[in-house]
Amino acid sequence: MRASRLLRLLLILQNRGRMTSAQLATELEVARRTILRDVDALTEAGLPIIVHQGNQGGIELGFNYRTRLTGLASDEAEAMAVLLSRPVAELAMLGLEDAAQRARAKLLESFPDPVRAKIEQARRRFRFDLPAADAPDVRLPALADAVREARVVRIDTRSESSRTIHPIGLMLRVDGWFVIDAAAGEAAIALADCGDIAISARRFGPPDAVG
Repeated sequence: MRASRLLRLLLILQNRGRMTSAQLATELEVARRTILRDVDALTEAGLPIIVHQGNQGGIELGFNYRTRLTGLASDEAEAMAVLLSRPVAELAMLGLEDAAQRARAKLLESFPDPVRAKIEQARRRFRFDLPAADAPDVRLPALADAVREARVVRIDTRSESSRTIHPIGLMLRVDGWFVIDAAAGEAAIALADCGDIAISARRFGPPDAVG
């Protein structure tokens, strides 16, 4: 969580220029002392953070430090606003809703000021008031972790008492979620046809290198 906050702090300073510790604390929803500790951490990491004292003081990036994304055209900014604003039920189903919120905030801060302003304007113009999604299948986050970590899974199915699978992917189709089983030649197993699942500590192969 702290690494995520440090990156967002860096992006805010990059795009908005000098800000006070109080302003940064409000933006990041933390205490001022937390901001000061974060500034110390960024400085120790070698980033050119400058702290100005006094009534006109503040915190800013020095030496024209910039790592900005390429600017977007107006229609591209509108499209990005829709992508960032529209609720995606599948994120909650996979246990990724909180991570998606953090990613959205980082992505917005990474754009230059004019692009970010266009995106915010488009988000006000195009809004989504969708019906609440059905209750997520509680098995999905566990299966997603099993896919990431290449863990063996035992499932109960309607056709047989139990089955051991090597899950390498999850797929959402119009008729529901399916788990891809490498042990059966990448066969797709309908989650609707499955009962309880048990995630093993055993791995069937090296997990994907995700950093």
